Amino acid sequence: MEESSDLYDVHEARDLPSWEHHQPQCLEDVEKVECLRRKIKYYFMNPCEKYHARGRKPWKLILQIIKIAIITIQLVLFGLSNQMVVTFKEENLMTFKHLFLKNYADGGMDTYTVYRQTDVYDHIEYVIQQYGCLHNITVGNHEYETKDNLYTPLLLCQEFYRSGNIYPSNETFEIDAHVDTNCLKVYPAYPQPLRETLPHFKLDFIRLISVKITFVLKAINLQTVRHRELPDCYDFTLIITFNNQAHSGRIKVDLENDVDINECREWKVSGAYGRSIYLTVLFDCLIIITCIISSILCMRSVITGLQLQLEYSFYCRKYCGRELSLSDKLEFVSGWCILIIVSDTLTIIGSILKIAIEAKVLTSYDVCSIFLGTGTMFVWIGVIRYMGYFHKYNILILTLRAALPNVIRFICCAGIIYLSYCFCGWIVLGPYHEKFRTLNTVSECLFSLINGDDMFPTFKNMKQKNSLVWMFSRIYLYTFVLLFIYMILSLFITLITDTYDTIKQQQQSRTPTSELQKFLSQCKDLPNSGAYRLDRNNSCFLNCFINRCRKHHDQERLTSEA
Repeated sequence: MEESSDLYDVHEARDLPSWEHHQPQCLEDVEKVECLRRKIKYYFMNPCEKYHARGRKPWKLILQIIKIAIITIQLVLFGLSNQMVVTFKEENLMTFKHLFLKNYADGGMDTYTVYRQTDVYDHIEYVIQQYGCLHNITVGNHEYETKDNLYTPLLLCQEFYRSGNIYPSNETFEIDAHVDTNCLKVYPAYPQPLRETLPHFKLDFIRLISVKITFVLKAINLQTVRHRELPDCYDFTLIITFNNQAHSGRIKVDLENDVDINECREWKVSGAYGRSIYLTVLFDCLIIITCIISSILCMRSVITGLQLQLEYSFYCRKYCGRELSLSDKLEFVSGWCILIIVSDTLTIIGSILKIAIEAKVLTSYDVCSIFLGTGTMFVWIGVIRYMGYFHKYNILILTLRAALPNVIRFICCAGIIYLSYCFCGWIVLGPYHEKFRTLNTVSECLFSLINGDDMFPTFKNMKQKNSLVWMFSRIYLYTFVLLFIYMILSLFITLITDTYDTIKQQQQSRTPTSELQKFLSQCKDLPNSGAYRLDRNNSCFLNCFINRCRKHHDQERLTSEA
């Protein structure tokens, strides 16, 4: 149940026993039940009603608004810093492709291949020469990796079958499938021909599987200085692969860049940097303190709800002779408070990582991004809770919550059909259509078709080399579109629409739809009536028990005195 005065819009209507048949007869019990009813009703009030009821300031609401603002500012600042890191990585990758891949053109990695033996040797020689004269060609601050004051070498490794005799003309072959690896080291030097640098290097293309050239370059990201941040030191592990696994006469060339971000060993920055870093760390500490206070307040609210649930359960067993239903138990569990606690926890962890990154103790940008991004997302989703205090906006929350169980069941059934089409399309159409080559691409293609995207190219790009497969592809695609767009998607929309209409009718009727709501409907006290100011202390049942013990003790004392 939402913490709002709108208490009648959650459950489906059903016939429930009238609470008037279970009213206690003793005056003391009546007061006790009224006390419990007012406490529960106060618990579900919105901040404005609680202010009118007891004059309590909406500190938690104010804190959440402040927290949203400062967390968003923190995320934007970290996003700008992380953007510089991502830009530096991407631009260095593009730089390495232009430096070490012969005749490379932007956007040409998909078709960057070699077909002749001389081209393979030329490309390998080009990489080694460019690596050797790196200082003279690069416009960046790239440098070789050093260990013990010596440059680390470039590794030239080839993988090949141990032995093999291939005779396509006679349709015979003999192959030893064991793969051997042979690596050679090349240290940075002035450009020399490959034959002089590696006189014994030779490729047996019949047995060759791949050639990998691996080396490490270092660089420093200086652009962060302008944003009052310490620069990071980067290790770029470059792997240039000549892939000949298919032995089709076409060797694919690929360049991979594995990036490690490290703390610079010695640094000195002059200017206004020092003051800025301390202000940033102080701001992050303020966010951590705010999130801790927010979590404590939400935990207190959750504990209060559980205590009221126990009191109400005791009331149901004592006066109604029944156990509290699961749906009514869940009414006392504030999902929004739990969401805020989770978001605060994620934000605290992310802020600690951010402080460590700014102090250059850690360089886990990706991990920090996950914590801060998820925490901020949950914080903004929690704003919907306060929108729910308004009657017209609350219908979205109620519709989502009421439709969620049916939506999950519907998606499970539709997902089985979706997976069946994925497997079928992958195994049948994969050899003939690039969008069906892997299960991942098949799933993305079919999901795009459901949303009406990229539909014509999917039909058009089917190769007509096999008439049977081409006919099957038409049947496959048409049945998928008809089934998911015209039936399953329409049923899904209908499911949401029916739930929306049901919730809307319940809001218009304003009738209690659960046993808890019928119990609370007996309380006619308005928030500004002053009746709620009497229920500040502990459990009503506990107070009544204490009062009863006191009366019993007074009676015994009077009897003994008489």
